[in-house]
Amino acid sequence: MRLAFFGDVVGKSGRDGLSDHLPGLKRDLKLDFVVVNAENAAGGFGITENTARELFMAGADCLTLGNHSWDQREALTYIVREPRLIRPANYPRLMDAPGAGANLFETQSGKTVLVMNVLGRIHMDPMDCPFSAVEKELAACPMGAAADAIIVDMHCEATSEKMAMGHFCDGRASLVVGTHTHVPTADCQILPGGTAYQTDAGGCCDYDSV
Repeated sequence: MRLAFFGDVVGKSGRDGLSDHLPGLKRDLKLDFVVVNAENAAGGFGITENTARELFMAGADCLTLGNHSWDQREALTYIVREPRLIRPANYPRLMDAPGAGANLFETQSGKTVLVMNVLGRIHMDPMDCPFSAVEKELAACPMGAAADAIIVDMHCEATSEKMAMGHFCDGRASLVVGTHTHVPTADCQILPGGTAYQTDAGGCCDYDSV
């Protein structure tokens, strides 16, 4: 199964860039499933139904969010109606956040992909433990038994926290990839247990990064 992940799409230029290139990439690479982090898709802050629709039409199969999940108020109701929109799984229970932090999807070929999104806690707003949240989802839907592939979007600031999540999921997830910093890292690797890992996927943005 061929999977693709695109880091933080920022604003209209990011959406346009994805719309220009994703259809061809999906066709040429014969991609089975595409995940896009879209928490900055609406003017750089949050997501709306219209911006989400643009990304789905471009070829995204699932959109993950992050610390800007609710910057656009309509996201609070849209996420209830749109199961392809995934918010962080480790919001505290007292917040009673709408939507889901993980979902199991079926590809056109009949394969299943579990996608989950969690927020880190270092230099971020305080949330419940991301490792506990991921462990709960992995136990409920183990790879090879209930899911053919598992993708974990670790939306956080600190490299160390992202790397820890990669090793925590090694052998139990197909891909652990970081988002949030908008700066791509050159550390793509296969961990000892077979999980693909990258500290940050970077951003689909209209500015240069270093």
